Amino acid sequence: MPTIKYYVREGLLPAGQLTSPNQASYDEAHVRRLRLVRALLDVGGLSVAGVRAVIEAVEDVDAPLHKVLGAAADRVVPRYEGAGDEAGDGLAAARETVAELVERRGWTADPASPAAEALAAALAALDSVGHGSFAEVLDDYADAAEQVARTDLDYVSRNVVREELVESVVVGTVLGDALFAALRRLAHVEASRRLYGTDD
Repeated sequence: MPTIKYYVREGLLPAGQLTSPNQASYDEAHVRRLRLVRALLDVGGLSVAGVRAVIEAVEDVDAPLHKVLGAAADRVVPRYEGAGDEAGDGLAAARETVAELVERRGWTADPASPAAEALAAALAALDSVGHGSFAEVLDDYADAAEQVARTDLDYVSRNVVREELVESVVVGTVLGDALFAALRRLAHVEASRRLYGTDD
């Protein structure tokens, strides 16, 4: 595991107060920053450069909180740079579908953002295996996603310190995705029982 000195050297953690030539003391602000760095690295899977970019956003006190949280969230979305080679025209059509969804719903998200690109890659993959009609229920999924996003941000807003807000976004995005996927599967069991099952 990297040492605190490594984090200081990489600009991820401010230097502590020197107590001797070889020792430094760290306060609660250092502990909070260390928790954020570990969450970004271990849970978010960010590179050191990615963590540094998020830290810079956190430290920019003039940056609106919306921008800071967006910078953190964008960096934990999987990238799909290679998807275009296999999906071909399907990915271009999926990108258009995503752009139309964003515009139709009045969202201010950039249709070229990592999250939008991930959605386009998923739609292109669905189309490539014969499920292009999935796009017809995209607004239903968007309705559910908006509800989940409101719940996420209600939870995140319980924190008042910027580092803790960003940490909550990163941890909540990564672990929240796993949590929601599990809940969705449980709900599938119940929905299937109601639709296709029998009383016994």
